[in-house]
Amino acid sequence: METVIYEIRDRIAWITMNRPDKLNAINVQMREELFQAFEDFSGNPDAWVAIVTGNGRAFSVGHDLVQMGAGVKSAPGRTTDDLYIYQRKIYKPIIAAVNGICLAQGAGIALCSDIRIASEKAQFGWPQVKRGISSISGPSLLSHMVPLNVAFEYLFTGEFVPIDECLRLHLVNRVVPHEQTLEEAEKVARKILENAPLSVRAIKQASLEGQNMGLEERIPLARRMADICNASEDAREGLAAFAEKRAPVWKGR
Repeated sequence: METVIYEIRDRIAWITMNRPDKLNAINVQMREELFQAFEDFSGNPDAWVAIVTGNGRAFSVGHDLVQMGAGVKSAPGRTTDDLYIYQRKIYKPIIAAVNGICLAQGAGIALCSDIRIASEKAQFGWPQVKRGISSISGPSLLSHMVPLNVAFEYLFTGEFVPIDECLRLHLVNRVVPHEQTLEEAEKVARKILENAPLSVRAIKQASLEGQNMGLEERIPLARRMADICNASEDAREGLAAFAEKRAPVWKGR
């Protein structure tokens, strides 16, 4: 890979968008490499948590408008729309370390992550209306995560969302000093790694799949996921470790 740095260290998959000279604008190559990274993370038994970030002073400014203006097309069946959906259906935890400006498609990748740790220098924005184009992540993600009138103000004006407002709107979990962004994201990842990975995945899957269900459907869904998890080797290990007053050793099975 060239436009994405992907590595697994101590069960954490690091996915770093790597076009710093272009503020990590997402071109066709980066989109394909993001797919590859997420696909490996999803299926790799050695990767239990992912951290997504950007190299340089931006998380990502979104779609490469130069390439878009030149009419460069995506590979068939591999659009950013598909990337959002694929990312959201990975039932392992994904943390976005938002290290700087985070716009449009970049903001979509951040909002498709489960936990967002933001630098004090970060800003979110959907400025497509200033370029005569429309947005996918704004109406499909942002407007379902904050009050609609608030989403409309930012989507209609194209103005950036200041980071303190992102925190107030719960678009990010916390804001930290810039130089501590990756450290804080890793700290959260390591707290997650202290717990049984199958339990975390079951909770994520039940939570996401139940979003548009009524209570009478959500509870049986959570029960089915819990029954599968509770029959695992890790469940037996967790209960045994509790009885023996020792730290559990998770195997992810």
